[in-house]
Amino acid sequence: MSVLGIAFGVLALIVIIAVMNGFQLGFIESILEISSYHIRLENFHPEDTEQLRQIALSTVGVKAAVPFKEFQAIARGRRAGQHAILVRGVNQNTLEIDSSMEEKIRFESGGFDIADNESVLLGSELARRLGVGKGDEVTLFSITGILSAEEEGGLKTFIVKGIFRTEYYEYDSTWAFLNMDDVSFLDNESDLKMGIKLVNRYQDKSILEKIRKNLANNFPEIKLSSWRDYNRSFFGALRTEKLFMFILVGLIFIVVGLNIFQSQRRTVLQRREEIGLLRAVGGLQSDVRFVFLFDGAITGFTGAAAGMILGLAIASNIPGVFSFVEMVVNAVIGFINELAALLGLGWVDNFAVFSPTIFYIKEIPSRIIPHEVIIIFMFGFLSALAAAFFASGKISKIQPAEVLRYE
Repeated sequence: MSVLGIAFGVLALIVIIAVMNGFQLGFIESILEISSYHIRLENFHPEDTEQLRQIALSTVGVKAAVPFKEFQAIARGRRAGQHAILVRGVNQNTLEIDSSMEEKIRFESGGFDIADNESVLLGSELARRLGVGKGDEVTLFSITGILSAEEEGGLKTFIVKGIFRTEYYEYDSTWAFLNMDDVSFLDNESDLKMGIKLVNRYQDKSILEKIRKNLANNFPEIKLSSWRDYNRSFFGALRTEKLFMFILVGLIFIVVGLNIFQSQRRTVLQRREEIGLLRAVGGLQSDVRFVFLFDGAITGFTGAAAGMILGLAIASNIPGVFSFVEMVVNAVIGFINELAALLGLGWVDNFAVFSPTIFYIKEIPSRIIPHEVIIIFMFGFLSALAAAFFASGKISKIQPAEVLRYE
């Protein structure tokens, strides 16, 4: 039972953390690859854009550098009503120079076509709200233009050339892409920025300092910031959520450890005669105690290894597991429906663990991080070892003479 308890705890923790990693890293990567980038350059003149881009690309560890503008706007389509959106202006070759962004954006219709000055790309949920598709017209109002009472600068009609989906609801429901020139026409107060992508985003601090050093002489006024700075609160919340989930699910090891502790204590009491005899013929207290520690180590290792293997098997094939569960349950439902038809009773609908018609994403993501699996394995192993260590402490209170005299 102790082995099964540890195995179940390790299995559950690996699967839960893997699924949580899948959701969280999906959100984080969508934000970094589409929106915020790894490093941002701000406060520079448009004519210096290409020079800055070349300086950034010459830095070791930089993968891409993309200039962009963005502003808040109001969109109006065929359906009644208006929707507040964020418009980002980029160049036509953005996906060519930023391969990681291309991996995150999937087009349901059309493509990344903003070569002319009357094209717009809409998120799939935004297009649904506006009631438009590829080839339809959308009118955008710059909020800055409206507030400044400009009659022409804040209003323009565009043709939808593509509808994209990122699997991140905020972007799919509130984002639009335009050609950089259209952004200047709609909102001439938006500043030009440059987003930099890194080969390894966790090296952002060292690479940021290298870029800052390269720009110090000619561009001392440029402002640089890392993804850790402008996403601090959101990423901190995700980290806290994961930590608390880790702790809550990890409480199962405390329960299992207490069971092992009680079992080992009972074993020590039941084998007082053998322990006393071993001590009487010269066995050291540490030698006798090692027997119980070894038993706890075998229990912990066996349970943790079994749970880790099963957990990795399930976590690496979450969609397949759900499909199997649905197949089994629907087979039972089908049998019940046949009986119900013979008896003239009602019909039971098929079962779906995870339906895309209800949930926004199409399948449950899963991401296995090796060092977290090792930590979970050690949790299971050390919980059994610690329980055996404390339980075997009662051996020191057993006096060989008393045992041999009375028992």
